[in-house]
Amino acid sequence: MVSKIDELAVSTIRGLSVDQVNAAQSGHPGAPLGLAPAAHVVWQNMKFNPKNPKWINRDRFVLSNGHACALEYSLLVLYGFDLKVDDLKQFRQLNSRTPGHPECKDTEGIEVTTGPLGQGISNAIGIAIAQKQFAATYNKEDIKISDSYVYAFLGDGCLMEGVSSETSSLAGHLQLDNLIAFWDDNRISIDGDTNCAFTENVPERYKAYGWNVIEVPNADTDLDAIAKAVEDAKQTKGKPTLIRLITTIGYGSLQAGTHGVHGAPLKPDDLKQLKKSWGFPEESNFYIPEEVADYFAKKVVENQKYENEWAKVFQQYKQKYPKEGAEVQRRLDGKLPENWKEKLPQFTSKDKALATRKLSEGVIDAIYGELPEFIGGSADLTGSNLTRVEGSVDFQPPSTGLGDYAGRYIRYGVREHGMGAIMNGIAAFGANYRNYGGTFLNFVSYASGAVRLSALSGHPVIWVATHDSIGLGEDGPTHQPIETLAHLRAIPNMSVYRPADGNETTAAYISAIETNDHPTVIALTRQGLPQLENSSTEEALKGGYTIHKVENPDIIIVSSGSEVSISIDAAKKLKDEGINASVVSMPDFFTFDKQPQSYQFSVLPDGVPIMSVEVMSTYGWSKYSHEQFGLNRFGASGKASDIYKFFQFTPEGIADRASKTVNYYKGKTVLSPLHHAF
Repeated sequence: MVSKIDELAVSTIRGLSVDQVNAAQSGHPGAPLGLAPAAHVVWQNMKFNPKNPKWINRDRFVLSNGHACALEYSLLVLYGFDLKVDDLKQFRQLNSRTPGHPECKDTEGIEVTTGPLGQGISNAIGIAIAQKQFAATYNKEDIKISDSYVYAFLGDGCLMEGVSSETSSLAGHLQLDNLIAFWDDNRISIDGDTNCAFTENVPERYKAYGWNVIEVPNADTDLDAIAKAVEDAKQTKGKPTLIRLITTIGYGSLQAGTHGVHGAPLKPDDLKQLKKSWGFPEESNFYIPEEVADYFAKKVVENQKYENEWAKVFQQYKQKYPKEGAEVQRRLDGKLPENWKEKLPQFTSKDKALATRKLSEGVIDAIYGELPEFIGGSADLTGSNLTRVEGSVDFQPPSTGLGDYAGRYIRYGVREHGMGAIMNGIAAFGANYRNYGGTFLNFVSYASGAVRLSALSGHPVIWVATHDSIGLGEDGPTHQPIETLAHLRAIPNMSVYRPADGNETTAAYISAIETNDHPTVIALTRQGLPQLENSSTEEALKGGYTIHKVENPDIIIVSSGSEVSISIDAAKKLKDEGINASVVSMPDFFTFDKQPQSYQFSVLPDGVPIMSVEVMSTYGWSKYSHEQFGLNRFGASGKASDIYKFFQFTPEGIADRASKTVNYYKGKTVLSPLHHAF
């Protein structure tokens, strides 16, 4: 039964939301006005501790339609998170904690960074996967330490974006009954009525995915129906739930039901009549009635009890199951096991040549046995990416007979973008998850929206990106990632490792596992590469190092991945021609750029012309070289060895260009490209 305080609380949420937009004269008031009743009901039903927003067994709330963030900021203030009314007054202002879309690094209580539509619901699915895996791994019949739910709001735009279709399909297959999503069906997008572009039968689509679908016909006011829908969703087993909320965008506004209220502040007369209708002072701003403040203050105290009760259960768990309890505690503390790196493979030049994707398989196998938080999968390329450990169990609903929820290998299907967004959600769950996803390097481009958000959010996800160059051969230009590395390297806060052999592959994984604040792409070959004489895991962890050193070099060749060994062969050929050439292996720009300047200049010093070699776009290499030998066109179809010869990425082709570089710079003052004014 809806009480007076519930109605007043909903009006307060609406009022705080529209006042934020009005203060900024920028933002989206329409969705918060329509969704406030659902938000009030959901947050009433959630268990969380606002004084410890990272408590592992909290229920999660994800606002996929992130433009409605004024709604979430209002809730964070009312529920006692570290956000105040003064923060709401700084909505969308520079350096405020209330940015124009929710950002998990800026605002306490924001679970994931959302804004690009479809990403948030996909993140929520990743969080639900992580919760299922964590619970299945550690819960006992007599003691459960993980039983949380994931709640997500999404709009028509999220449903139109393809990424949500990818992930929702997988969520249905995986029977994620810990996920409850709310579709804000207000029939309005930026262009106007959704009838202009979006007329599909969404409920039937989601039923076909394997979801439970519940409809609330009057979600503007019917709080009881919303509450019943939530309860019914919780009682549903073996299916995620989509609750269709039929709402009016801008409910109560003079522009209610139109796209005019979607993305623009309300006019002064509209604000006044709204506040009058709620019984608020017409001229008030950021008004919180005393009884509402008291109501939420009591909720804050009540919510803290959830974690206190869980802590007692967890203490019992640790006493009865000390091994598992210690492991869970280590993960919650964000620590890796001691000596976890001891079993990682190391190589000498006497070891046989192998593709770095095969070397990656060996590293994954070694990590898998040491880190229970290391989970991952592939976008339907398991046999090519070599990402599955022999004998591992798939993450699958037990009812399918294909695996179980404690399984650590995820079959993503042909869903690269969905995989990337889900990986972000798994990382956002917490519990120190280190999760990876495999595909061809070229197809990481399909997932660029999710990859960018990984970097923006600081999620330590790992892309196992095989078939990294023209070396994949016969599949040709459609599969050859000529420009992909340049794109990925241009993303801030993104590590892109392209190892040249086994020791560098080990380094790439160590770097990826040990970070807590950025994603890593590991670009791996299809073709075999020799184990290099002077390669070093320790040195490769610096991002770049001299792998073939000569005294008083006439030229330095800097390269990555499969071209390093060819460059070394070119250096030996140049020696026969009387030219001294050192070779630098540069597996990761991002890591090299973090090294002390003195180290950087020791690798790429003054006085020596530097030429880069990589069978990719030359964009980005001018940071480290005076001349660039690369591939600024699409590739070709044929045997890998023939393609390398065709494009002259051979010892002879490299040596010829190196010789020309030496002659060009002879007698000139040569400064390292590392020099810059600021």
